[in-house]
Amino acid sequence: MALTDTPALTPPDVEEVRSDARAALDAVTDAARGLDAAGLDAPSALPGWSRSHVLAHVTAIGEAMARQAERAADGELVEVYDGGAAGREDGIRAGALRSGAQHVAALDALADRLDAAWPAAGSAGWAAPVTYRDGTVTDALVAWWREVRIHAVDLDAGVGLDTWPPALGLHLLDFLGVRLADDVVVELAGEPGELVVGPGGLRVGPGGLRGGPDGLRMAAEPGPGAVSGAASAPGRSAVVVHGSLTDVAAWLAGRAPTTEPTARLAGEPVRLPEIGLWPSPYSPQQDAPAPAR
Repeated sequence: MALTDTPALTPPDVEEVRSDARAALDAVTDAARGLDAAGLDAPSALPGWSRSHVLAHVTAIGEAMARQAERAADGELVEVYDGGAAGREDGIRAGALRSGAQHVAALDALADRLDAAWPAAGSAGWAAPVTYRDGTVTDALVAWWREVRIHAVDLDAGVGLDTWPPALGLHLLDFLGVRLADDVVVELAGEPGELVVGPGGLRVGPGGLRGGPDGLRMAAEPGPGAVSGAASAPGRSAVVVHGSLTDVAAWLAGRAPTTEPTARLAGEPVRLPEIGLWPSPYSPQQDAPAPAR
């Protein structure tokens, strides 16, 4: 199912996502400018990947999503990566050999390409189909936003979890709920209401929870950026996970939270639930190689 087909979570405003994705790419590029050869070769926050691998992947996934949008504008469908998962892996390995200056040049060129590739605001082109997850150009943009925001932190070069906007946290809970075997109740520290996160995505009670520049708030009426249409919450046997939105999202994304969320079952402390595999866009026979996201 495409991201925009998910009824429980209204996708964030396309222009806000486009703007924030560009800000994240700029942050990655600025960080790359500050890395010398030793810094590029140093380990990133992803096991087995150097910072140079992360930069190569950011460039590759950005180019792949730009190509999805470019071809969609011509009414064409194209593979996300030439050669599928194997081609993706080969490209990252080759890209990791770039020098600092080459990485910066590639990222600068990517910024220009993406700016030109995305449809105009309000254009019907956002609904054009793409190969990526059998979705639309909007889905390709959201995927790029997710990837660049997560990997900006993975680079481990000065960009932290505090750069994740609330809308991204809500999106990650929705997108990554499939990593959980069962629904869990999420209590967000300092925020009203409860969320239910699980294989079916993200759900909340009537009225919704709205993410915006001022953080999260209960919405009297569902609106842009509001989570709504929740099913009934799980029973008392559900695990309750408590933490900030960003920390819970980071935990579910397999990243190190600033403060690890806690979990309770029937009021008693328990371990956080096990997390399954990242939802790969490839078939089971073509799983993307770890630690790719």
